[in-house]
Amino acid sequence: MSKEQLSPVSLDAPGGNSPAVGIGLCLSGGGYRAMLFHLGVLWRLAELGYLSSNDRVGMHGPIGSLQRVSSVSGGSIIAGVLGLAWDDLKVDDEDLLDRFRELVVAPIESFASQTTVSIWTATWSAIVSTVNKSVKRVYRRRLFDKKTLQDLPDSPRFVINATNLQSGALWRFSKPFTRDWRVGEIKNPTDSIASVVAASSAFPPFLSPSRFKYDESQYTPNSGSDLQRPPYTTRPTLSDGGVYDNLGLETVFKNFQTVIVSNAGGKYKPKKKIIGDWALQSYRVMSTIDNQVRSLRKRVLISSLESLQRTGVYFSIRSEIEGYPAEDKLPCSPERARELADIPTDLAAKDVNTQRRLINWGYAICDAGIRSWVEDGLPAPKDFPYPDEGV
Repeated sequence: MSKEQLSPVSLDAPGGNSPAVGIGLCLSGGGYRAMLFHLGVLWRLAELGYLSSNDRVGMHGPIGSLQRVSSVSGGSIIAGVLGLAWDDLKVDDEDLLDRFRELVVAPIESFASQTTVSIWTATWSAIVSTVNKSVKRVYRRRLFDKKTLQDLPDSPRFVINATNLQSGALWRFSKPFTRDWRVGEIKNPTDSIASVVAASSAFPPFLSPSRFKYDESQYTPNSGSDLQRPPYTTRPTLSDGGVYDNLGLETVFKNFQTVIVSNAGGKYKPKKKIIGDWALQSYRVMSTIDNQVRSLRKRVLISSLESLQRTGVYFSIRSEIEGYPAEDKLPCSPERARELADIPTDLAAKDVNTQRRLINWGYAICDAGIRSWVEDGLPAPKDFPYPDEGV
């Protein structure tokens, strides 16, 4: 058995090459909680110049520029908004932040003010159609309209990840191709951003599965390993990208030397009593397995950062900011930060105060992480994006 099969994420770049100089940004799952936390992260990255096309030099040498944004679940919602706005952002211009507030912050805050799916809408959707189709319609109506993968920029490449329940592998959507290494590759796909994000955020069992329909002729011949045949090719059945890789790490780690991982995922909590009901017990078993896979990926990432096999930073919604050595960090109460981390993983409306606190927390911990471990000499932030709310 190969190292690729044994490892939760391989250190080797495709083709046996060394990972390229460049920055890969990973946005984890976690529903609206993650979406808003990542918004704060992107806000600080924009201020620090990390969205520009200019090459940068970090603490350990050249790190290049942002080459890839990889996302799953809640992270894919904001990745979709950022990707579609990218050309209009004009990331190398001085007034980037004004356009960032208009084209990214405003749509996400408006979206987070309304519920995408609740137990009541999910029940009704399950009766008349499917919950995932209902979520897709909401995404299309409120965020993405009829935009497709071909409306994303060429660079950086946005990769929106889902899990293929048929093959057990990652299904990745991007502008140049969509593929599952076992099933095959479709070049220049025209899937709608709404359907792609709905697949990436199809949290099981309530929002899953998400079904796609392709013609076998769309696939590049012999591009799949062992499953390039119907129904794997023609009717792929997908679920939340976090089922396979909740950090969105897979499509970045193998390719780029510098990795920035923003993790706003939930925490596995102990339970005193396990109910004997088979359905609830199965859900608990799934959560346990999922927690172990996440832990393994995080362990490989942290180990590679410590050994300088990769450069970059990992920070989490559960990080303690005082553990970061950067000076002049923003004041963040650990107790208040834990309150935000404990917000449920859902697609339910968040009040303005909660939204702004999540944005501020992502902004603050990203700043501390970048200035502590990626690049020194950067200016400390003057204040939170929303100073009155703090964390």
